[in-house]
Amino acid sequence: MSLDTLQPRLIVETIEKLNQRIKERFPDSGLNKVCGQLSLIAKNMEDRAEWIGKPVIWIRYLTWAFCIIICVCSIIPFFYFQSDLNKPLDLESVVTLMEAGLNDVVLIGAAIFFLLSVEVRYKRARALKALHELRSIAHVIDMHQLTKDPHRISQATQYPKTGESPDLTLTRFELRRYLDYCSEMLSLTGKVAAVYVQEFEDGVAMASASELEILTTGLSRKIWQKISILHSCEVEGKAT
Repeated sequence: MSLDTLQPRLIVETIEKLNQRIKERFPDSGLNKVCGQLSLIAKNMEDRAEWIGKPVIWIRYLTWAFCIIICVCSIIPFFYFQSDLNKPLDLESVVTLMEAGLNDVVLIGAAIFFLLSVEVRYKRARALKALHELRSIAHVIDMHQLTKDPHRISQATQYPKTGESPDLTLTRFELRRYLDYCSEMLSLTGKVAAVYVQEFEDGVAMASASELEILTTGLSRKIWQKISILHSCEVEGKAT
């Protein structure tokens, strides 16, 4: 694999290392389980990317068989009227014959084009299914960081806890690491999506992968806003 493409092996190693880091610091957290699921997906990433992009032989055989049948069925009627071709034709007959021939060519071309696109649409469905799985993981990661509010740690006296307030037992340092891990997982989720389509140049699948990259970037941006707030509160605390 060339250096200008994503290398699945290195992505897998990065996710496994991240999973180990989360396990050591937050062994009982839900984030650890989600990262383990992402690691399992990444281990099958290269095989799934090849499965998405590889030719579907049985569809190709069926496609060419149907194309041959269509062409043969279109040619056969001319043999039945071969005896009439030696007869002189008037202008009206010529126009009618040309119109019928053009209609047949358009319909045959449309049918062949549809059959030739069956394989692409089948592989596209494979890619979209894999990308949907990653999109779900991205939203699960976002749910895990949703209640991790830096203000509740830095300004606890101004935010008294209610009966329905989520428990937050993390220190400032642990909260920052937790948010960092969420951001890294989102970034790696986008990289897995890019691997799925880098060998399958289909517009719809590539657009879906790009949308997933935009989603993970946007979610990561929200996390970094929390990290910035946490850092600002730490600076203000030291200044006072």
